[in-house]
Amino acid sequence: MLYLVGVAAFAASGVLAAYRANMDPFGGLVLAFAASISGGTLRDLILDRRPLYWTHDWVLLTVIICVGVGTMLYLRFWSLPRKSLLVADALGLAVVTVIGARAALSAGVTPLAVIILAVLTGVTGEVVRDVLCGEFPPLLLREDVYAIAALAGACCYLAMDRLGAGSTPAAAVSAGVVFALRMGAVYLGLHLPRPQQLRGRGPERDAD
Repeated sequence: MLYLVGVAAFAASGVLAAYRANMDPFGGLVLAFAASISGGTLRDLILDRRPLYWTHDWVLLTVIICVGVGTMLYLRFWSLPRKSLLVADALGLAVVTVIGARAALSAGVTPLAVIILAVLTGVTGEVVRDVLCGEFPPLLLREDVYAIAALAGACCYLAMDRLGAGSTPAAAVSAGVVFALRMGAVYLGLHLPRPQQLRGRGPERDAD
């Protein structure tokens, strides 16, 4: 059931992004599907898993359609808080990152590959969604604490797995780490230092 939560969150974020971009309902459904399944599709292609997970899961596809249509109907009559897209995106990022880590561990790949696949699974849907919306650079490249949050969650899941924690506690704690980091960055305005901030001020050159 965990994967349905992540899919639903990303489906809602896709519709919210389409609404903000003034797309029609069909565009909203396209973004709902793109945001929901892109990360898992990339993960399965890298792991050479066939068939792709969503092609034989009618429950997942039904959830995407229902959440997409439901979100559009809600937006038809009510307005959402300003940061609703970021909250839905953070929830999707948290859950899907954990799912990516779990799938990579099940495939028996190396620890580093687990972390890479978990991060790719988490962030790909957002990148595809923003590109289809015409937003460039996508959120991943505009916000520092995004892939970093996914990276922290992936490392947390891997560490708890190595320590023998159960899959449920590991998933809950790791998803909580991702969500907390992402939302903390959103509401507190946290950013990693830019290269210009790290570089000390050297002596000024004399003009020739």
